[in-house]
Amino acid sequence: MKNKKSPHTGKPRRKSGLLWSQTVNTVQQHKTSAVLVLLALMFLNSCAPVAPRFRSGDPRSAPSAAGTRPMTIKKDTSNVQGKDEEASVEGAGKIASGARSFKTEKNVAISNLDQAKMMREISKMMGVSYKLGGEDDHGIDCSAYTMNVYKNSIGKALPRSSGEQFKMGIPVTYEDLKFGDLVFFNTTGEVASHVGMYLGDDLFAHASVSLGVTISSLGSFYYNQRYEGSRRIVQ
Repeated sequence: MKNKKSPHTGKPRRKSGLLWSQTVNTVQQHKTSAVLVLLALMFLNSCAPVAPRFRSGDPRSAPSAAGTRPMTIKKDTSNVQGKDEEASVEGAGKIASGARSFKTEKNVAISNLDQAKMMREISKMMGVSYKLGGEDDHGIDCSAYTMNVYKNSIGKALPRSSGEQFKMGIPVTYEDLKFGDLVFFNTTGEVASHVGMYLGDDLFAHASVSLGVTISSLGSFYYNQRYEGSRRIVQ
């Protein structure tokens, strides 16, 4: 039997019944599946990992498969630096090659010979990986690094922790920093949780958790915001 025509359009009316309901349900299911697939793709894109910031340099320890420096012990969160931390690759290279003497901000209490000794000690440790409790070229932390530089170059003994080193010598202002001054930072909410050694031109050498022994700038946003004070050890 032929379909009756619609009185409004003049076209044959669609068949009603089970077949038509199945057709409608199938179309709705396809639409629903397409929406779910689209939402899944949007979710995956929003959760995709962001490529880590590229850092140049040639650390002595090779990175792991995940792109992070392998740690021999649990990471010391008291010295963790954020993404704002930037190493001065140019400064580190010049120091390692002996091209930088830093005489413009020289501490007159440190002889030229002693300054040269300190520079050699600083440069030979460049690239050593960070290790909590470490004190040699197999791994070293920030306070052990400054302690070793002073001890191995001019025989000056420093306490083992950055907090104790913060009590040494005399305080100096940011504007009066000289070569060899210790610079301290609050990186964890604790006083003097990180320490480095000032070189001149706003640069300082230190053992960074993420980069190992390196050169950074006091003028960088990260360290400028966390700078806590300085101490002059040789006077």
